[in-house]
Amino acid sequence: MSDRQETDHLEDVPDGSGCTEIWEHLSERRDADEEEETVEE
Repeated sequence: MSDRQETDHLEDVPDGSGCTEIWEHLSERRDADEEEETVEE
């Protein structure tokens, strides 16, 4: 796996974000992915 693939999920996180901002971003993204899966079923 390339370095780019390992960080793609952080592309929308602003530079200088702290742990809390990163956690919130990942949580929101996970929730959106779960909602998408529910709609597809």
